[in-house]
Amino acid sequence: MPHASAPRPAKRPTLADVARASGVSVALASIVLREAEGASGESRARVKQAAADLGYRPDSRARSLRSSRSRTLGLALALGEPLHAELADALYAQADQSGFEIILGATGRHRDERRVLNTLIDAGVEAVIGVFPELPAAQLVQVSKQLPVISLLRKVKGIPSVITDEAAGVEQVVSHLVQRGHTRLLHLDGGSAVSAKQRRDAFIESAARASASGQILPAGPDEATAFAVLREYLEKTPQAERATAVLAFNDRAALGARQAIDLAGLQVPEQICLAGYDDSEFARLAHADLTSVRQDVAALAQAAMQAALNSPGASSTHAPQLVVRGSTGQRRA
Repeated sequence: MPHASAPRPAKRPTLADVARASGVSVALASIVLREAEGASGESRARVKQAAADLGYRPDSRARSLRSSRSRTLGLALALGEPLHAELADALYAQADQSGFEIILGATGRHRDERRVLNTLIDAGVEAVIGVFPELPAAQLVQVSKQLPVISLLRKVKGIPSVITDEAAGVEQVVSHLVQRGHTRLLHLDGGSAVSAKQRRDAFIESAARASASGQILPAGPDEATAFAVLREYLEKTPQAERATAVLAFNDRAALGARQAIDLAGLQVPEQICLAGYDDSEFARLAHADLTSVRQDVAALAQAAMQAALNSPGASSTHAPQLVVRGSTGQRRA
């Protein structure tokens, strides 16, 4: 006995279907659904009710072809970065207010920045906003000749760049720690991550200005690397020579550092202080209680959106703010 064939999916409702169901012409249905003038209140009510009953949605692709605009923006961000997720959420809100959609391109171990950028361009976006820590500036500038490219969190000469004042953020942390009596400071470097060099350089300069000892420990932007690097440091460095305060590249690295500190049997903040950067959701966890530098996500997203929609867009730098929590405190003598 032959098997019954699976039911075919229902055809997507068309404008003609809405017009037929509401008893008006296609032209009048179009006027109503475009919120244009020229339809009576009764006709508008019938058409909108028919559209709702049928589940009608305008075909954005066809509309884009007619208008020669896609009204979409590309957004390139890294997987696994809490700050990037917060930026994406803020940018979606900005796009909604401007009548745009966002196509998200996620970079990661199996999708490099160039591939993601090419995919977004091929999708027909009108502009790309992205965090590109490793893609050469020359390539970004070259792409910007085809469509606007806005660099987020990294200053790139030749294209609009929307960044945080990293030096100011690091200066706030270092000053805070020195005021707490710490003179031996350690920075867990972010490797090749976006803003890592700026924070590294700012740490060295801020520690020197404060007459504190500032040591850089090569690490990375993730928990596992920070844990392994700080664990080895604590095991091999004599107690009298250890730093009494640690500034991690970001909050993820700070959580890894906290694991290493706990494993070494040290108390935070009594024996060693710990600070992060970004003030992400990780910093705000009750058990982390992490002092961190807050980036102004709303301002960054708004500036990036304005730069994308107003070519040539403007670069901008935004002030961070130190948020003090329980992971930093007065150093014991």
